[in-house]
Amino acid sequence: MIIHSNLGGLGHLPARRPGHQLVASLDVEWTKNYRIKNGNVPFCWSITWLQVSEDNGPSLPLGFSFTSAYVTDKDETQSLIRAADAEIALVLDHADLIIGHQVSSDLAVLCNASQHALSEVQRLRGHWHGRREAASGPIVIDSRYDAENILTGTSRRLVDVCTELNLDVTQPELTRTSMTALHRVWLACGDVSARERITVLNLRHGLSAAYVALRTVGLARWDGRVNVNQVLDRQLDGRFAWLKSPAFCRLV
Repeated sequence: MIIHSNLGGLGHLPARRPGHQLVASLDVEWTKNYRIKNGNVPFCWSITWLQVSEDNGPSLPLGFSFTSAYVTDKDETQSLIRAADAEIALVLDHADLIIGHQVSSDLAVLCNASQHALSEVQRLRGHWHGRREAASGPIVIDSRYDAENILTGTSRRLVDVCTELNLDVTQPELTRTSMTALHRVWLACGDVSARERITVLNLRHGLSAAYVALRTVGLARWDGRVNVNQVLDRQLDGRFAWLKSPAFCRLV
């Protein structure tokens, strides 16, 4: 597997700063196969960590930490899934808030594609189902289903939700292509640019879902437009050559 992280790799999390809540946002990407029941196959996931001040009022946390995993080839699918299960254990044991956009689908794809039981994924599924009645444990916030109090539009696609909330999440990675096509190019040709484009897209999903969820519960607020690509560019600090491409640089 290919691991990118500013935390030291798998199994690491940021040290909680005094007076802050620790927030983890999960996002999984997968190939879609509607002809076979439970035929979707995960190939990339990330955990994005943010720290939210409990003392300074609702403000947008622009810094973040992350760990991202991506398969080298199709034979690594099970390793990717097991790594996700282990990382989710870390999230469940240490995060105050767990965030995702349609988290139930991400977790279902991991479970359905796995050849083994995933105890931590199942544990998070339980927290997701009971998120509106939970009295203890980490709070789960789904930016697709739990943001009704701050939205007026009908679409719950993440890009549309972000647009309504004045978050610029322009996705140059998908210009004249699709995620499935990019992933196919990576597997067939080893095109690093294709893999990096999906990795950045995946991290943008996790970060923007976190912003939506934090605003939903009153822990973040912003005035005017927030360019999420600028946040990514600053925090990822040259880790991906894709960030230096003309298509991405035009956005920041």
